Amino acid sequence: MQTLFSLTTNGQGLYEFTRNVSTWLAEEGAADGLLTLLVRHTSCSLLIQENADPDVQVDLKAFFSRLVPPTTDPSMGYLIHTYEGPDDMPAHIKASVLPVSLSIPVSNGEMLLGTWQGIYLFEHRDRPHQRQVAAHFLSDR
Repeated sequence: MQTLFSLTTNGQGLYEFTRNVSTWLAEEGAADGLLTLLVRHTSCSLLIQENADPDVQVDLKAFFSRLVPPTTDPSMGYLIHTYEGPDDMPAHIKASVLPVSLSIPVSNGEMLLGTWQGIYLFEHRDRPHQRQVAAHFLSDR
């Protein structure tokens, strides 16, 4: 089974889409197997992260913004890929150190995520974007 999830972002931040994936697995009658997710862009990432306290997402965004500031920051003056704005190359750097694909075991149609785990697209660009995440479920039957 395969599908594409379309996610609309409104700038940098984490966007949870766990429910979308769970609904798709249920509608398709998934049983046991492995779910693979791949974001089809080079300036965002995928994460499995805590979904109980929204401060976690705020802190992650703040940490990565501090770790890799925009090219307008004097410390980033060595970067040359700035054609699409000061957030462009920093977004590529963040996507190169964070996962762009995830593998999640599925049992009886349920993802084996922990109690407080959710699936997030981590948008690294300032502008809104339409992002696509490819999903592939491989059943062991």
